[in-house]
Amino acid sequence: MRAVLDACVLFPTVLREILAGVAAKGLYEPVWSERILREWVLATAKLGPVAQAEAEGKSLILKAAFPRAVVRDRPDIEARLFLPDANDVHVLAVAIASHADGIVTFNAKDFPRNLLAEEGIVRRDPDGLLWELWSHHPEVVADVVLGVHAVAERMAGQGLSLKALLKRAQLPKLAKAMLAGAG
Repeated sequence: MRAVLDACVLFPTVLREILAGVAAKGLYEPVWSERILREWVLATAKLGPVAQAEAEGKSLILKAAFPRAVVRDRPDIEARLFLPDANDVHVLAVAIASHADGIVTFNAKDFPRNLLAEEGIVRRDPDGLLWELWSHHPEVVADVVLGVHAVAERMAGQGLSLKALLKRAQLPKLAKAMLAGAG
């Protein structure tokens, strides 16, 4: 499965690391454009220059880790498309150009399912996607999530609840499934 990652799912560190981790394990193929990556990096500017610099570095790491993920912008495709927010048309164009199966985003309002369906694209919320991947590959997804959890604990310098970490990453369905599976 190929999936375009919208900038809004790259912004939260824990979510981005989990999505990148399961992609690195081969559970799906991520797709983005330079513009999507730039939107993510610029969104971090509100957190300060250090956060923006870290995002710039992480963007380079993602491009190196997934060299086939970068798809060039397609103004020719964009010109024929309509979405409620014209600023999101480039994301749909990248999905079409890359023959992606879906767009992973929190932005349901600006990516209506009926308009995406006309192009053979589905909208996926990250929690639903990760839950689905977990339901087919629980050991692989759990390994990635627990690795991200361990890094978050090291960075925080203290123990963190897995449930709270996943909830903060807007992954309640995945948290519930993983914690039920662990019990």
